Amino acid sequence: MIRVLVVDDEALIRTGFLHILNAAGDIEVVAAVSGRQAVAEVGRLHPDIVLLDIRMPDVDGLTVLERLRALPRPPVVAMLTTFDTDEYVAAALRMGAAGFLLKDTDPEHLALQVRTLAADGVVLSPKVTSTVVDGYLAGRTQTGGPVERLSAREREILVLLADGLSNGEIAARLYLGVGTVKDHVSAILTKLGVGVGGRVQAALVAERAGLLRGHQ
Repeated sequence: MIRVLVVDDEALIRTGFLHILNAAGDIEVVAAVSGRQAVAEVGRLHPDIVLLDIRMPDVDGLTVLERLRALPRPPVVAMLTTFDTDEYVAAALRMGAAGFLLKDTDPEHLALQVRTLAADGVVLSPKVTSTVVDGYLAGRTQTGGPVERLSAREREILVLLADGLSNGEIAARLYLGVGTVKDHVSAILTKLGVGVGGRVQAALVAERAGLLRGHQ
């Protein structure tokens, strides 16, 4: 069972996400709370995934993200936003968010995205724009290194990683061992200069390099 905590200032959004995700069968929304309650509830309930509103009137979503990332066992955090060009998204990604999705995400896709997050996959709204990508990369002292450093196989794996596939799913798609894929992913992250846990960053570099155009 994937344990999810929803953080949003709007009760309607919280209730909607709760009902949609609980209906999935393998997902349990352990709490749906406002921003001020988020850190305490995460410490009490230890969810696997936190879906966090990026803009809230009671407390800034980036502040909550920073506090969650500082926890001894931080959950996977994905940001919720109303706008695909939200300037806060780039900052959230730099701070370690596992991705972002729009609040009007199709209910049929929401559970799939949560499962992707639970499998250490990348979740980026299909409406990710060049503005968001550029905003993320502009905030880095380096752009992640040229994609040209990657081998043909590593580029192939990078594209699947950027599609949100987990290591196991990539292995099944390419008929490789999971350990082999894990080694390739580690090499990709190192070559792109994004470090361990930089799957979202690697996905954005792939987007910037044009590897995803015409792929999906």
